[in-house]
Amino acid sequence: MTDKKELQKLFKQHYRQMYRLATILLHDDAESKDVVHDIFVHLLDSQIDLEEKTAESYLLTSVRNRCLNVFRSRQIQERVEHLYFLELDTTIMPTEHFEEELRALYNGIDQLEPPVCRDIIMLHFREGITFKEIATRLGVSETTVYKHLRRALSQLRIHLNK
Repeated sequence: MTDKKELQKLFKQHYRQMYRLATILLHDDAESKDVVHDIFVHLLDSQIDLEEKTAESYLLTSVRNRCLNVFRSRQIQERVEHLYFLELDTTIMPTEHFEEELRALYNGIDQLEPPVCRDIIMLHFREGITFKEIATRLGVSETTVYKHLRRALSQLRIHLNK
C-alpha cells in the first residue's frame, strides 16, 4: 500500500476494532498495540492494495495471525526457561568445587557447536541481552535463538556430567 492517505483512513476506521481483538486474544495492552502497529508498518512497507470490501477482514485476520505468532513465541520461550530452571542445582558446595565447576562450564562453552550456540549463550548470560535483541543482532528469528539455546544447554549439561 503506497498511498499514505489510504493507510491513514484505514487506521482511523479499523484501529479500535483491531486493537480490541488483539487485547482479547493476548490480554496484554502493550503487546496488543505492538501487533496492530506491526500490521500497519507492514502495509506501509508492502505493495498490498486493499479493497474497501475486504480491508476489514484482511486486517482482522492479520491481527489474529500475529497474535498466534506471539503465542508460539511465548510457548517456545516458556519451554526453554522451564528446561533451564529444571536443571539448576541449588546445593551449596565448597569454594574449590565451585571454581572447578566454573572452569568446566567455561571449557564447555568454548566447545559448543555450532558456534552460534556459543554466541547466544555469551550474549544472553554474559552481556544480559534479551532473546529478541540477540535475534535481531544475529539476523535470525527468536525461535532459532531458543532452539540454539536449548541445544547449547543440552551440550553443557552433557559436558558438566562427564
